[in-house]
Amino acid sequence: MITEYLRQVRSVFVSLRLTVVLIALSIVLVFWATLDQVHLGVWGVQQKFFHSFLVYQGLGELRIPVYPGGYLIGGLLLVNLLSAHLYRFKAGWRKSGIWIAHAGLVLLLLGELASGLLQRDYQMRLDEGETKNYAESTRRNELAIIDATDPDFDDVVAIPESLLAGGTVVQNPKLPFKVVPKGYVPNSEIRMRAEAPNAPPSPATAGMGPMVAVVPLEVTYKEDERNLPSAFVELVGPDGTLGTWLVSAGLGNPQSFPYGGRSWKIVMRPERRYQPFSLTLEKFSHDIYPGTDIPKNFSSKVRINAPDGGPGREVLIYMNNPLRYAGLTYYQAGFDGDRTAILQVVRNPSWLVPYISCAAIALGLAVQFLIHLVGFARGRRA
Repeated sequence: MITEYLRQVRSVFVSLRLTVVLIALSIVLVFWATLDQVHLGVWGVQQKFFHSFLVYQGLGELRIPVYPGGYLIGGLLLVNLLSAHLYRFKAGWRKSGIWIAHAGLVLLLLGELASGLLQRDYQMRLDEGETKNYAESTRRNELAIIDATDPDFDDVVAIPESLLAGGTVVQNPKLPFKVVPKGYVPNSEIRMRAEAPNAPPSPATAGMGPMVAVVPLEVTYKEDERNLPSAFVELVGPDGTLGTWLVSAGLGNPQSFPYGGRSWKIVMRPERRYQPFSLTLEKFSHDIYPGTDIPKNFSSKVRINAPDGGPGREVLIYMNNPLRYAGLTYYQAGFDGDRTAILQVVRNPSWLVPYISCAAIALGLAVQFLIHLVGFARGRRA
């Protein structure tokens, strides 16, 4: 009984019908995602359709799974391909091209999974002459608590936004107090109390919080818009509370307070990724089409400052010519005025996998074609 059941399961996974069904499902998924991109943007579509096991649709306050996502379809395709090779294809030089091509396809599926899990995107905004050793996330935020006692050095404790959203109490050894989340809004607008007369009383008791109102907004996924999260956090020391503070990406400047004979700052800001080297923008250039404001091309001449204090080297970044350095890729993404460059910074450890897999697929198809061509030529000669 068990043997028969396992045989039926095996026949399903090695079936060519399963392959056709999964390919059809993936075509519908891509078509649906393309239509929904108008509302969600590229990042939102990736998260909803491709970097998920199921596609959910909202029904009031409920989220109902309505379609298989990219991870589920890709995973089943991978299992189907491996199962077919184990039970249908026999090893031999006559099928070597198929083996190579299918190995490339497996590598392509695994590479997409690795990219979805490991890739991180940041932005670096540089003015001419400015030097930075960090880039900022365009989607994720963090609560930074800064010990600013030393005028030459800031000691920063960064708390991920996810911990605030989950209400997790944070006690860091570098902090003489613990951080207790009291409320979280994923997207909001900050207004003065006079501009929001119907706003409820603020839970904040310190800093800017009592003077402003937090107006919740719908979460956005569009490329040209950014969510501005807000949170209320209570700082609790050994001797009692230091008050409840409003921290928000919409407030901008840090809020300062003294405690324990030291100077502290607290701010909600984009998540930062620091690296052991820094970049200096030497020169930013851009051209426009005559008679218009449409940019024709733009480039950034940057200097890489090595951590050992060496002379570094200069690199020109422009469209389709990124800088690859220390596992990061810097693209020329945009600009602001005549002196400010915006670089897209991407960390993707698996960026080479798609190139290798496509080369393997092309090689496998070429090998299999040559094997059949040689066999055909020999048959004609005989």
